[in-house]
Amino acid sequence: MSSHRTEQTEPNSPTVLSALGNKYSAEILCAAGTPKSAQTLSEDIEIPIATCYRRIEELVDAGLLTCEGRQLSEKGRRTNIYRRTVDELEVDFSSDRPAFSQKRRTEAKNQIQDKLGE
Repeated sequence: MSSHRTEQTEPNSPTVLSALGNKYSAEILCAAGTPKSAQTLSEDIEIPIATCYRRIEELVDAGLLTCEGRQLSEKGRRTNIYRRTVDELEVDFSSDRPAFSQKRRTEAKNQIQDKLGE
């Protein structure tokens, strides 16, 4: 996948705008540059875990965050691991409806960040 800006046709504008408009959504996206569990995101951003799960669900529905798999937590439970799908998102309000352009994260960038984080 290319890292060039591409016009986004899905998800729809109201879903993305609604997700981004909620408190903590931007902080979650910033923190999710590397794979993290909801618990880790909650602790990193210092927000209640229930709020974190709600925001994660909204961001996943909007296509801005993805579940990359599952891993065992420190307590031995299987937990979902999330990472953002975009590095940049631009909203153009000059037409009848908002239009989005985005800079999607590439798999190569994810792999490099994963190696640097080890």
